[in-house]
Amino acid sequence: MRNPRALASAWLPLIAVAQNSTIDLSWHPPSKTWINDLGQALNSTGTHGFYFNGSALPPNSSYGTYNWCNMPHVRREEYPEASEEYALEYVEVVHRHHKRTPYASNTFPKETYRWDCNDEGLFYYGQPLNPSGNTSASAYWSVFTSDTNPFAPSGFNGTCQFPQITREGLDDSWQHGKDLFGVYHDLLGFLPNEIGDKVTYRVTNNVITSQVAGILINGMYSPKTPTPLRIQPTGIDSLEPQYPCPAASSLYSSYGVSSTAANWTKHLNEARPLYNSLDAISGVASDSTDWHKSFDHYYDNLSARQCHAKSLPCSINDASKCVTQEQADTVYRLGQYEYSFIYRDSPQSLQAAVGSFGVFIAELAQNIRDLVSGKSPVIYRHNVAHDGSISRLLSILQVDVMVWVGMGSEVVFEVYSKGGYGKNKYIRILWGGQVLESSNPTLGKVDMLDLDVFLSYLDGLVGSNASKVVEYCKS
Repeated sequence: MRNPRALASAWLPLIAVAQNSTIDLSWHPPSKTWINDLGQALNSTGTHGFYFNGSALPPNSSYGTYNWCNMPHVRREEYPEASEEYALEYVEVVHRHHKRTPYASNTFPKETYRWDCNDEGLFYYGQPLNPSGNTSASAYWSVFTSDTNPFAPSGFNGTCQFPQITREGLDDSWQHGKDLFGVYHDLLGFLPNEIGDKVTYRVTNNVITSQVAGILINGMYSPKTPTPLRIQPTGIDSLEPQYPCPAASSLYSSYGVSSTAANWTKHLNEARPLYNSLDAISGVASDSTDWHKSFDHYYDNLSARQCHAKSLPCSINDASKCVTQEQADTVYRLGQYEYSFIYRDSPQSLQAAVGSFGVFIAELAQNIRDLVSGKSPVIYRHNVAHDGSISRLLSILQVDVMVWVGMGSEVVFEVYSKGGYGKNKYIRILWGGQVLESSNPTLGKVDMLDLDVFLSYLDGLVGSNASKVVEYCKS
């Protein structure tokens, strides 16, 4: 077997493209901030202005503030309009689903209160598309637990399917769609009045993305007829991502979660007193590998509560022993540190992200080429994805400051034309509603970057039709 790291490093030379532009395919570290400073992650207080307590920001906070519960996205009030000399031709959005319950695997062995979802329905049914055929009832799941079933669910009691997008998350999703339409239709006159063949939506195999997509589409178009959601087959979905790439998985586990590398285990070892305190309250076993290989489980459990105005948990054995806000804040800081390390600070992060998300990157490049060449009529594509999708995307774009991408996080690719015959093409990338800044000198501040340069950067990493990804994943 070829060495996956050696093969991956073969992707990283400087390459030349038209106009004698040099494409730098190497990894460049992010800027130094409190996020990737272990001392501050462990020992400072608060969350440095990051917000974890609901979708609406507190008074005197400006839009654009990091809000885990409802991240900033493109909206009319802050949208940076391009100069009139540029004409918008194509938009592709990749965004994380909105806020939800925790995953079942992130709930404590026994939770102290219920989590109910009686204010929404989860609609899952098949419907014949032939209008002359039979039709389905508008049926939805109604979660319950019977007294007869001796196998009580672990974690929260209640009427939610863990995970599911909550009612508050649905409302955020609708507003997200309304805000996007307010910019690309109302402000810029770019989007058509009807979905037609110019607009498409895509989801992953995880049903929570479909829960978001349905209400987001209604916030944009309020369509009178059913709207298809594009989805790839289970096991090869490039957006989630699900396609098999053992080399990338091995590379991640060699330096990140589950690794024994000193650069990873250092923060876990130093946070042992915090783990001990949290375990004593939660009832999580001190030898539980899943809960102690990263702060993912505690982060998801605590932040989901606070996003929905639920109190921090107390011990089922001693109600006077509860997780404090100071402890929760430390978990949040350490979660930020971990995501920055996994997806940006480690020199191996670029190779791992390209291997595990490179197929979607190749699809993105082809989508742009199909529009430019006139092969496709689609001018707007919207992808509802996950934090692992957005994090890998930001890793490949080498964002200058990496964060744990919160609920509703959004990256937007805008393709513009400028000039007369032949029309030069440019790309702008928006992250959180503002121009993305990359540590990679080829990308820099991605504001009207020559489109050929950008596509050459993507091609250099993933290859035509993701050929380099296939080669790497089979190594």
